[in-house]
Amino acid sequence: MLARGEAGLYRDDALDDVLAMAGSRRYALGETLFEQGQQADRFYVLLHGRARVHQVTPQGQQVVMRMVNPGDICGIAKALRRADYPGTATAVADSIALHWATSDWDAMLGRHPVFAVNAMQIIGERLQEAQARIREMATEAVERRIGHTVLRLAHQSGQPGPDGIRIDFPISKQDIAEMAGTTLHTVSRVLSAWESAGIVDGGRQKLLVKDPHRLLLIAEGVEAGPSR
Repeated sequence: MLARGEAGLYRDDALDDVLAMAGSRRYALGETLFEQGQQADRFYVLLHGRARVHQVTPQGQQVVMRMVNPGDICGIAKALRRADYPGTATAVADSIALHWATSDWDAMLGRHPVFAVNAMQIIGERLQEAQARIREMATEAVERRIGHTVLRLAHQSGQPGPDGIRIDFPISKQDIAEMAGTTLHTVSRVLSAWESAGIVDGGRQKLLVKDPHRLLLIAEGVEAGPSR
């Protein structure tokens, strides 16, 4: 779509055509863009802010699937051959999103091949991320899973600074626990140990990765985590 600096790949007339079909809306903190099971009548590109996508399992367990960053496309149930949204997207900061009618999806793909290529790349990236998470759940100890989760958040949403990489949107320990497939208690214990070791610096829904190289070594199992 228009994701992450790729707008330059579009001809001006193609970009104008895509944008002419779009609406826009502001979403306050905590407001929902779309809900799991709802008819997927729109798809979205986030322009500003952050959103969290989660699913509720048939057993009633909530699982955070991913974070939506500026430039990301979401709600593309049509591309997954679904009539409904597989998850719920909620703004975790004041946000602005463009949206298009799902009924326009096929026409946009047909008229703009670059849009089709970008959509396939996005689906491929999400499939790779899902496969990595499944592999981590099946094969890795919990501290390594938490390490990979924090590193993914830093890579996708981090802002480098003199003190490290800051995840610059509200992220809770519960969010990290759901993404890593563990408990809030375990995440709290691991992050506290990492803070004491100078690897991260936490706060209320804030996280600074101070030593990303050491965190990578822990996530890859090269280095044992600090004692707890």
